[in-house]
Amino acid sequence: MFADLHLHTRYSDGTFTPEELASRAQQQGLSAVALTDHDTFEGCDEMAEACRRRSMEFIPGAELTSELEGHELHILGYWMSAGYKPLTEALARAQRVRVDRISEMVARLNRRGVALRVESVFEVANCRSPGRPHVARALVLNGFCRDFDEAFEKYLKKGRPAWVPKAKMDARTGIQLIHGAGGVAVLAHPGLYRVDALIPRIAAEGLDGLECWHSKHSAEASEYFLQMADHLNLAPTGGSDCHGFAKNEPLIGRVKLPYARVETLRARRPILMS
Repeated sequence: MFADLHLHTRYSDGTFTPEELASRAQQQGLSAVALTDHDTFEGCDEMAEACRRRSMEFIPGAELTSELEGHELHILGYWMSAGYKPLTEALARAQRVRVDRISEMVARLNRRGVALRVESVFEVANCRSPGRPHVARALVLNGFCRDFDEAFEKYLKKGRPAWVPKAKMDARTGIQLIHGAGGVAVLAHPGLYRVDALIPRIAAEGLDGLECWHSKHSAEASEYFLQMADHLNLAPTGGSDCHGFAKNEPLIGRVKLPYARVETLRARRPILMS
């Protein structure tokens, strides 16, 4: 039995619907999957039903955009209650920030002579948690760029004309919100941050797990983070970080986490007092 604990749908910056993602997961022989769209639970109900029809275990989740000492860190939360008001309010704020960021990106493009309409970006996104990939797709669909890569390279990467910095919650706050909602908190893809010295700091804030296996981690990196997780008493987890065709190829199936690791992570769930 295997799991993938890091998946995205069209409800953030992926391209698959929950139905399409669940179908792909079944084809890959996965027994359990987690939906971790950015700053939203919007697709979880659909994903839960798609998994139920396929007799797959579904783990509700979200990927929270946070920061520590000025460095962006993504925290995966699993098994959180969508009815926990402080978390839902924080996600609503994050979604408003995302909408405002898109508007500013388009305004900067317009000032550069790129006549992209902000409405066309929101039509492409069609979700509560829009991001840069939606701007890139709109640029391509409206003929301003040849492809996704050109859109990022020419306009949307950090330092490019339409790049706008993100507003992020404090990492400690993110972990506290996840725990308050009855969930567990995992640091996503640590190999992409290049700030390994911060991992013990965030672990001390109550982190539960570390994503050791990821599509962009080499075998050596995975082993390194596995040893770090053991040293810091963090549950090792893994996921493909599949975004459908948003990043050229579906990654689902690239990482297959043994189901025993899911059970180890589940055991970290806090006991909430009624």
